[in-house]
Amino acid sequence: MKIGILLAGHTRPQLLSAHGDFDAMFRQLLNGHGFDFVSYDVENMIFPDSVRDADGWLITGSKHGAYEDHAFIPPLERFIRDAYAADVPMAGICFGHQIVAQALGGRVEKVDRGWAVGRAEYSTAGGGSLVLNAWHQDQVVEVPQGATCLAGNAFCENAILAYGDRVFTVQPHPEFSNELIADYVDILRGTGDYPDDRMDLAKDATLTPVENARLATSIARFFLTRTANVDA
Repeated sequence: MKIGILLAGHTRPQLLSAHGDFDAMFRQLLNGHGFDFVSYDVENMIFPDSVRDADGWLITGSKHGAYEDHAFIPPLERFIRDAYAADVPMAGICFGHQIVAQALGGRVEKVDRGWAVGRAEYSTAGGGSLVLNAWHQDQVVEVPQGATCLAGNAFCENAILAYGDRVFTVQPHPEFSNELIADYVDILRGTGDYPDDRMDLAKDATLTPVENARLATSIARFFLTRTANVDA
């Protein structure tokens, strides 16, 4: 099965040599599930010719907001709607989670709770819990019609969404290892509006495992069987 990775952004240049770009992170995350991959730098307006150019699509994170005025956002939204109408499965992570919701009738905002940074625990619809690394301030605040929330917490209510058997999206980052989070904290501490206390907690929490492999299995299961489930 060929998965097309739509690069809506790129990792920090300082981190490329140690961690690779976002598409490399997803190739590593989903390694062993039998996928082939092809990447498209949609942030720089390199799009597939057709939604049928891959068997499924994965939209990455980005430094951009889904609601911002960037040239690649309108065609990406059109591509999402076309893939959805054509019943080609899609997964979205962080920005990908947000842009899918926006394209399909939801609403994304920068919330006044500030940044989610590092380790976060989510309650699942099946009554369980899930621990992943997060790095975001924007959130899906209105869920599109037909979407179901599979996991969330007090900070981010709509953290994982399923759109029937067509789309599976995740606000946190299953592709972000603890080592990557530690490096992000080191290069971004003292910049922007990242609170020092949250950065300190995030760095300390990198000593505690997260459940990236579990989410990799969920994403792979979705592409292979069209089943969106984080409790299995």
